[in-house]
Amino acid sequence: MKKRKLGNSGLEVAPLALGGNVFGWTADEPTSFRLLDAFVAAGGNLIDTADVYSAWVPGHKGGESETVLGKWLKARGNRGKVLIATKVGKEMGPDRKGLTKPYILRAVEESLRRLQTDYIDLYQSHADDPETPLEETSETFGQLVRQGKVRAIGASNFSAERLSRALEVSARTGYPSYQCLQPQYNLIDRADYETDLEPLCREKGLGVIPYFPLASGFLTGKYRSEKDLAGRARGEFVRKYLTDRGFRILDALERVAGRYRCPLAAVSLAWLIARPGITAPIASATSPEQLNGLIEGTRLELDPSSIELLERAS
Repeated sequence: MKKRKLGNSGLEVAPLALGGNVFGWTADEPTSFRLLDAFVAAGGNLIDTADVYSAWVPGHKGGESETVLGKWLKARGNRGKVLIATKVGKEMGPDRKGLTKPYILRAVEESLRRLQTDYIDLYQSHADDPETPLEETSETFGQLVRQGKVRAIGASNFSAERLSRALEVSARTGYPSYQCLQPQYNLIDRADYETDLEPLCREKGLGVIPYFPLASGFLTGKYRSEKDLAGRARGEFVRKYLTDRGFRILDALERVAGRYRCPLAAVSLAWLIARPGITAPIASATSPEQLNGLIEGTRLELDPSSIELLERAS
């Protein structure tokens, strides 16, 4: 996979990032290890996780994904060959959320311990914290960068207004600046990103690593009706896509996938990878077969007529 620059961070990443939200959840530890091995063997290098993964699962408390990833890093001894991205800010429990200095300094140590590493390549604010001054958060990240515990910082789930203000604070204070944005963006969820965030990211030269690039699996074509959602881990995320527009997009994906003789997931990712300003979509898999379909998307170059067909449908 040909590497791309992630903003002005100095980090270079393959055009597909592996989502770690499934590690220790829908992918057990042995399966997670196989997925990680296959991803790296295919040329991937950016692995994205978060401290809160997977606290939403009954019996989990968060940190499960980082723990599995840390065990893999230790077992393989390949820390210098991969880029680890994790996040801070989502609620982990009582008094364990937000972007205050005391909490970030506590959370980063916990992440480092679970990941079994002494530095994080990309540390991201998982969500905006309007209760904490942007200066406080920025100064804290600056401390972590100076200490060598963090190489670069990014933001996730920020509005364009708040992201712009955060960038202004960094420019004024000299503290490290967000180098990338992690928004929800895919062929069906386009408006929020393209309206305000895309122009800002392109103007400021930020990298963009979208999550849910397959719309929680809807854009793979495996969800066609309510009955397909029963018993599925992401069923509730997908229900909103079962609309005339959603099915129109699936029809367009099927037509393009037929032209290229590839999975719908590969077409969905190829469309994103080709979008101006996009660095690397973050996609997860729970089997080597699923991962192969994702990797295929990095090798697929859609012709203009296919791109037009997809964008007209969406």
